[in-house]
Parts: sequence; C-alpha cells; structure tokens
Amino acid sequence: MQPSNISTLQPSNKGNTYLLVVNGKPEGPYSIEQLKSLKIKPADFVRADGMDDYKQAHEVAELRELFGFKKEAIIPQYFGSFDQRLMASALDWFFVLLVCVPIAFIVSVFLEDKEQRMMVAISLAIIVPLVKIIYHIVMECSAKQATFGKQLIGIKVCDMEGNRISFSQSLWRNVAKVFSTIPMFIGYLLSFFTRQQQCMHDMIAGTLVMKDRLI
Repeated sequence: MQPSNISTLQPSNKGNTYLLVVNGKPEGPYSIEQLKSLKIKPADFVRADGMDDYKQAHEVAELRELFGFKKEAIIPQYFGSFDQRLMASALDWFFVLLVCVPIAFIVSVFLEDKEQRMMVAISLAIIVPLVKIIYHIVMECSAKQATFGKQLIGIKVCDMEGNRISFSQSLWRNVAKVFSTIPMFIGYLLSFFTRQQQCMHDMIAGTLVMKDRLI
C-alpha cells in the first residue's frame, strides 16, 4: 500500500493513534479516521501505545469495524493442514476408545451368557463412531471450538470469519463428513487443493479449521 497523502496527515488527539507500516517503514501516528482515509487493509501492520509488537490490522478489535468485521472475531489466516487434522483425529479416536472400551468390558463382566458378551463387543462397532460424532458436535461448538485432539495439536473449528460456530452448524458439519468419506475419502483430499485447506464437509457447512499462528 502506498498512500499519497501521508505527509499531510496529522495525528488526532481523539482516541488511540497507530503507527502504520508503509513500504517496510513505520509512518504516523494516525487516528482511526486517518487510517480509514489511507484505505488501510486487514493485512497491514499497525502498532499503538501499549502493544508489545506490530499486529495486522484485523487483529486489533478497535480497527476491525473499518473492514466490516465483527470486533470479537479474528480473520483466519493460518489453517490446519491435512497432517494436523489427521493427527487430531487419531487422538480423538484414542480418547473415545479409551472411554467406550472399558465401559463395554465392565458390562460384559456382569453377563454370563457368551452370546450376550459377543453382542456387547459387536455393538462397539456402532457405539464408538456414534459417540465420536456426538463428541465432535458438542466440542466443536463449545467455547474451546475444538475436540481434545484438536486442542493438543493447536487447531480449532470456526466459521469463515473466525467466529465460534453454532450447534446446528457443528451438527451439519459432522453429518456432512459422510460426503468427505465416500467415495475413497476424496472429500478430505480436497484440502490439498483449496486455499483455506477446506475439506468437502467444511465447504458444505461454511467452516474452517484454523490455527492462531503459522507454526
């Protein structure tokens, strides 16, 4: 960005003022109105008194309204990669099995009939995936926006503006995973070809898997 009238602008005494990085050098300070006149972009770096370092403008709540975004949200820039999502899923399968298998074992101990014990074991093939789906639906629309596996990996689910998703959106996202799974998990492989690394169920539900910083 190369504003043409930088030298004529004067900082305002009203509200916070910000330094703006232009062509790699800090300019200003400028008031919010002056930044608006300079047509500041969400990815431009700014810094105000009290900030430890420069931040991109969309990360500053006071500036987000300049771009038509909600103050509370952070525009996703860094997205969970396929391998991170795969690792999180493997961890979640482990956590669900860690709960379901011991419960099934305890139930089978109290059953004397061998066929009943076999039915309990077979039922795990239905119960475990069902529990995992419910677990994902509840955790991904929670305040954490992530299952325990995702939390450990450092990724979370959000809408297209970085906001927490609703229960209905989380439900639709997880139900839509059937389209990502068949045929041949092709819906998951779409993440390699989309700019925001969305799988098919993310596209259907209007969600992203984001991480706070590029790591």
